[in-house]
Amino acid sequence: MDVNGTVAEGFEPVGDAFVRNFEVLGDRGAAVSVYRDGRRVVDLWAGVRDVDGTDGAAPWERGTAQIVRSATKGVAAAVVLLLHQRGLLDLDAPVAAYWPEFKAGGKERVLVRDVLAHRAGVPVLDRPLDAREALDPERGPAAVAAQAPVWEPGTDHGYHALTYGWMVDELTRRVTGRRTGEWLAAEVTGPRGLELWLGLPEAETGRVGRVGETEAPSAGGVLRTRPKRAVAEAYRDPGSLTRRAFAAVTPFPDQNDPAYRAASLPATNGIATADGLARFYASLIGEVDGERALFTPETVELARREHASGPDRVLVVNTRFGLGYMLHGGASPLLSPGSFGHPGRGGALAFADPEAGVAFAYVTNGFRKSVTADPRAQALVTAVRQSLGR
Repeated sequence: MDVNGTVAEGFEPVGDAFVRNFEVLGDRGAAVSVYRDGRRVVDLWAGVRDVDGTDGAAPWERGTAQIVRSATKGVAAAVVLLLHQRGLLDLDAPVAAYWPEFKAGGKERVLVRDVLAHRAGVPVLDRPLDAREALDPERGPAAVAAQAPVWEPGTDHGYHALTYGWMVDELTRRVTGRRTGEWLAAEVTGPRGLELWLGLPEAETGRVGRVGETEAPSAGGVLRTRPKRAVAEAYRDPGSLTRRAFAAVTPFPDQNDPAYRAASLPATNGIATADGLARFYASLIGEVDGERALFTPETVELARREHASGPDRVLVVNTRFGLGYMLHGGASPLLSPGSFGHPGRGGALAFADPEAGVAFAYVTNGFRKSVTADPRAQALVTAVRQSLGR
């Protein structure tokens, strides 16, 4: 297997872990990128572009991009925090102050910060959207606006797997007149040349590989990871908040459909190269190529200050959230307690660690059953930690 790219001196453990992901953990196509103090120190890719071999054995190339699922949430959160940083959006204002229809069903006291911290109480839809409806930019926000909360908003937290994206998107539109992906492209990714899209332009379709579900290998002493019994039961129970949250769109759109890739769904369908996603996080916390950090130190602290923790009503396990970002913990280990970022269900992971000056991103075309802590991503994070002598 050919591994392409570069690894700076001292970060060789990351290269070794990346190779092991293919040889032992069954990766088919993937890339990893790490920045340290605004400088790229790891840039690796290997395998095939399409997980199912649709395009023969076309190799993964440096510019290959993939859907990163819920790692999209961390990108979308940055849009809201930047609007706040610019004085356009008050985190302590009710959502209904910007979006009056949202107050229906007892949500008049939901604050903008509750949305980002998964405390809004609306992780489910009583009537799920179908795949076609989910791609309509107006149907999702309208459905979540009409939905009654399933717990008193602001009193507890639970992962808003899909509804998070519609709330963020509509808030952005009400404040700026543009959808999240449009604002992101105009204000951040376009000017900085980041290979990261929320709503894939037609001109970029040729670089995106096909994704799919893959099984973790059981040979060679590597055991398939199994969820705790309570978690497994929650996913099986049609009436659980867990099952209902992930079924807010049923059936889910084909993730390889060009129409899905072109839509702007800020919870699930961001598309990025590993370098584009890592560079994005590096740009949040520090200078990159002479361009100043996107976030002020105060905004960095907002992103990573704990706003919710403990048993998650949807994911069942204990989770920790800042404003729009998962924080380091047992459910989603990052580099250190000061890290903030977001995993994508089944594989992808991206985060920043301000104290270490590190930004990290891993993308793959083979999704697994893991929700927040994929073994392949975690092996790479462990290798980064080792490279830093931690």
